[in-house]
Amino acid sequence: MCSSDLDDQLKSPEEISAIILQKIRQDVEARLGEPVTQAVITVPAYFNDSERQATKDAGKIAGFEVLRIINEPTAAALAYDFDSKKNQKIAVYDLGGGTLDVTVLDLLNGLYRVLATCGDTHLGGDDFDQTIMEWILAKFSADTGADLRQDPVALQRLREAAERAKCELSSVTSTEVNLPFIIKKDDVPLNLSYTITREDFEKMVGPLVERSLEPCRKALKDANLSTNDLTEVLLVGGMTRVPLVREAVKKFFNKEPNTKVNPDEAVAMGAALQAGIIKGKVKNALLLDVTPLSLGVETLGGSFSPIIPRNTTVPTKMSKLYGTVKDMQPSVNVKVLQGESKIAAQNKTLGFFSFVGLPLAPAGSVQIEVTFAIDASGIVSVTAKNVATGQMQQMKVSATSGLNKDELEKLVQGAKGRTISSVPEEEKPKAAKETQTKPAEPAAAGGHSFFSAFTSPSKPAAPEEKKASDGEFLTGDMIDSLFKDDDEAGGN
Repeated sequence: MCSSDLDDQLKSPEEISAIILQKIRQDVEARLGEPVTQAVITVPAYFNDSERQATKDAGKIAGFEVLRIINEPTAAALAYDFDSKKNQKIAVYDLGGGTLDVTVLDLLNGLYRVLATCGDTHLGGDDFDQTIMEWILAKFSADTGADLRQDPVALQRLREAAERAKCELSSVTSTEVNLPFIIKKDDVPLNLSYTITREDFEKMVGPLVERSLEPCRKALKDANLSTNDLTEVLLVGGMTRVPLVREAVKKFFNKEPNTKVNPDEAVAMGAALQAGIIKGKVKNALLLDVTPLSLGVETLGGSFSPIIPRNTTVPTKMSKLYGTVKDMQPSVNVKVLQGESKIAAQNKTLGFFSFVGLPLAPAGSVQIEVTFAIDASGIVSVTAKNVATGQMQQMKVSATSGLNKDELEKLVQGAKGRTISSVPEEEKPKAAKETQTKPAEPAAAGGHSFFSAFTSPSKPAAPEEKKASDGEFLTGDMIDSLFKDDDEAGGN
């Protein structure tokens, strides 16, 4: 479990997030004068299933019934109050403190349909701050010979000053970073003072701004649109106040960005509208989102076999047929993955489950249908079914946030009656980038871990189900994977 040490206690990311959500809930209840028990929570569009589940768990710990997890740029689009009678193609460029999301939507008659989403979960305002810090650190070291990296307190002061300088340079052409007595060298206090111009700043962060345009290209490509097809470009997130960012977005899309809604408030306003839609208080509007990353299983040779492609509208359900790879194979282990790499190990592992009790038969004669389903919040469930016997086994990918059911329930009970004022000052969360842990792999079950498959006509899908492809063939020895794609096996 990834944890932070607060008040000499290890806290999971879910617990830290829950403290923040509790504070928000208390503020809202104080303002409204009534209890708040339900919530719509927004997340970066490029969050994977583990991160979405962790967010949902944090909401539960904070005492909320989480009605929906929705993508931030999609929520922001709702807040811009477009003419619902006019067909529009909208791009949302959302650059916040820690992540970048780009989403392309189609809007017609109140239907907000996401066409494509792309992003970078490691690009945001923190990276701009870090760039300023590195610039100052290099100058200070060259001027004084002192290394501020060795002093955590000095480094924190510099980080806060770098963030202030970044914000100030959005409205002025130069600013001064002045930190007296920043560190001692040979028992002599040293002062730090540097002037940063907007031109200096733009040279520093230029590569970051250019990097932010790549997801824009990918989102447009996935949506099968060009910049000329877009009606509006929306700017969301505090970082879009940076003049260089606005100019780069304007130049890329060849369109003046729409900034009529406060970029810091657009996502929250959209989430409130989505809550109104769910509760039936907002009429004539419907939001259809997409899954940002492909979902599938590991195949023979360590390859990734997608079942639900990225940018598929959710909720959805898709299936593929596979088959046993060994004679008399009694079981298989299904390894569930999310990502875009063709190499399974480079994608996010969501979970595992074993499908046991297969009839003993020649290789390829047992058909296994693997079905992935995604709900409206982007939460995944996986089912494996023996086509001949109807035997099924299902796994809801729900414990991949790092907390099991018992741990989650314990935290929920522990949080009841706890107010933010009861949290020690040193326990209150500090900004930090979240990391996720990989779930532990189960011990190998008896029998083989993987399937082979044989060609078989696709059977008609249920009304709500989409069929991903025809059956696949798998051959060869099984070592560390489940399936093999047709291309590798020489099938059609």
